[in-house]
Amino acid sequence: MAALDWLTPRKRPATARSVLAGEASAEAARKTSRELAREEEREAQETGEGVEEPEFPVVGDEHAAAFFDLDNTVMQGAAIFHLGRGLYKREFFRRRELARFAWQQAWFRVAGVEDPDHMQDARDSALSIVKGHRVSELTDIGEEIYDEYMAERIWPGTRALAQAHLDAGQRVWLVTAAPVETATIIARRLGLTGALGTVAESVDGVYTGRLVGEPLHGPAKAEAVRALAAAEGLDLARCAAYSDSHNDIPMLSLVGHPYAINPDTKLRKHARAHDWRLRDYRTGRKAAKVGIPAAAGVGALAGGTAAAVALHRRRK
Repeated sequence: MAALDWLTPRKRPATARSVLAGEASAEAARKTSRELAREEEREAQETGEGVEEPEFPVVGDEHAAAFFDLDNTVMQGAAIFHLGRGLYKREFFRRRELARFAWQQAWFRVAGVEDPDHMQDARDSALSIVKGHRVSELTDIGEEIYDEYMAERIWPGTRALAQAHLDAGQRVWLVTAAPVETATIIARRLGLTGALGTVAESVDGVYTGRLVGEPLHGPAKAEAVRALAAAEGLDLARCAAYSDSHNDIPMLSLVGHPYAINPDTKLRKHARAHDWRLRDYRTGRKAAKVGIPAAAGVGALAGGTAAAVALHRRRK
């Protein structure tokens, strides 16, 4: 039997070190469990899963409206670049200028944010291109360009959010630094109320190559929303705003229901700090975490539509 002693479990008194090790292991397990739960909660917030929340938007609230940024919020990429592609195809400018547009768009996609200097450069390019052309000519071409380059880049998830407001009887506006003519076309094609955009000066229906004021970017968006709300009799505390960019924090901060959609890193951090709702309709968790726009097409994003509808029924 002695030979089998090593098979027999022996009771040994726990030492202080073993007690410490056991307690440390248990605490580490609990900490890991809490971290996993928090991560799952964050993912649930960004996919529309979670506990139920009060109905929103409120049906029939005539003093509420929704304001949507365009670039990378409603549509993948920058509207100004897609406009540039279409104008190049119609020989409005040379290959060298197209390369400039391509570089601006590539920077935008990799950085995942709107840098004011880059966006201003893009708009200066566009203004020089349209100078001397008739507004009606660019509007007609803009309709064609929407069908060619923009329609397939609308984020289904964000589109569903806008439709939820429309279905509730609320007005929905795009608010973008893109040319107001282009923004208006997109808004009309999506069935929205209208659009606030950058206004290019024209005389007798011909573009002069100058802006009226400045690009509708950053604080200018907030001022445009404030002015429109006053004119339309809206209560901003009952309104919603949606954007992907930290540049739009002034606009988001105006309303009672701010949403960070496909947020860049700075906006994601700000939204979490201020308990704003977040939704990410880009493909891949890596894109969601680091704020880089995914390059996949709309077909891969179809699941975002259901998640967007759930946004108005669930709480973080």
